[in-house]
Amino acid sequence: MLATTAQAMAPRRAAGAKAAADKPQGAQRRCLASGRVLPKAELLRFVVGPEGQIVPDFAERLPGRGLWLLARRDMMEKACKKNLFAKAAKAQVRLPSDLVEQVEQLALRRCLDQLGLARRAGAVVVGFEKVKAALKADRVGLLLQASDAAQDGREKLRALARAVGWETSLLQFCDGVTLGTALGRDAAVHVGVTRGRFSAGLKRDVERLAGLRGVEDQGNGVGRPTEGER
Repeated sequence: MLATTAQAMAPRRAAGAKAAADKPQGAQRRCLASGRVLPKAELLRFVVGPEGQIVPDFAERLPGRGLWLLARRDMMEKACKKNLFAKAAKAQVRLPSDLVEQVEQLALRRCLDQLGLARRAGAVVVGFEKVKAALKADRVGLLLQASDAAQDGREKLRALARAVGWETSLLQFCDGVTLGTALGRDAAVHVGVTRGRFSAGLKRDVERLAGLRGVEDQGNGVGRPTEGER
């Protein structure tokens, strides 16, 4: 039955893949550390606060000129070490000594907050069987799994996700207790976010968090820096 479902979905996947490839990149900005012009989805926006402090703007709504940085730990460290925020802003700025760690914690908090919003909007399913059913119905746009999930359960759902939906991203960013906290539970191991704005936005947030943690590419879009970016 699974193979039949996958075969039936093949034309839609191919059409979707072509549409994704043809889709415009959207707004782009220059990373102040690497010098590369990249889609905003790969970058983090910072602004200079009223007292000269550098403030991360994950929602991209704060007033002021945006200072854009590739969402990777090495780029953050380079920007701090070489005083690139001040050079880009053409002004004196205040950088806390633990800015990189602060931004990483804020990125984690944003992931959890966005997951909580998705739950309240009815865009989340939790638990092995419920996620399995949602995957079979091709409703899941993002599959989140706790970092301490049992290997066998994790692999079963990942295999199902790959079989029935090319659009389903597979990510993990915290343990089950932390994941459960965002969902009003003691713990959560398998979480499906239905396809749409919540899954797309949360995928971006988790990938940025991975980059800020210095995680190498593990299917989350965060790779090793090239020599030209160091």
